[in-house]
Amino acid sequence: MQLDNISQKILSTLQSEARITNQDLADRVGLSPSSCLNRVRKLESAQLIGPYLGTLNLPKICRSVEVIVTVSLKDQSTEAFRTFQTAAQGHPEVVECYTVSGSFDFFLRIVAPDMARYNAINDQLLDILPGMVNISSHVVLTTVKPFRGYPLDTLIEE
Repeated sequence: MQLDNISQKILSTLQSEARITNQDLADRVGLSPSSCLNRVRKLESAQLIGPYLGTLNLPKICRSVEVIVTVSLKDQSTEAFRTFQTAAQGHPEVVECYTVSGSFDFFLRIVAPDMARYNAINDQLLDILPGMVNISSHVVLTTVKPFRGYPLDTLIEE
């Protein structure tokens, strides 16, 4: 799907203000409300946007520990990678999982209620492929810059 300037403005606005009304969004991007809604629906159908999520202020809701985890597999087979990916997806506390290039194979972000639960998850991940998984854990002390959306204006060429 080709993105024109209006569609880019819609995407940029919705990623920072997902609860904006259609009327306000239409006013902001210079379209009629019906045209704007049609554009948004096309962007959703093309899976360029969605699902819509609320950003939670977790420290105000509950106690938790956030850990950035790097994982290296000694077995570099496709089957080993799939096995680990499936196991990571099975843990609700693994809130992000990326297969990456470089000195490790996976990058995970794990949010657990406490270190005891994190240690249990860590042990379960190690046991997926016994003796074949190396995990390095980095406890997040402070979030300096939380994710707030993609810089579409610098990523999409005019």
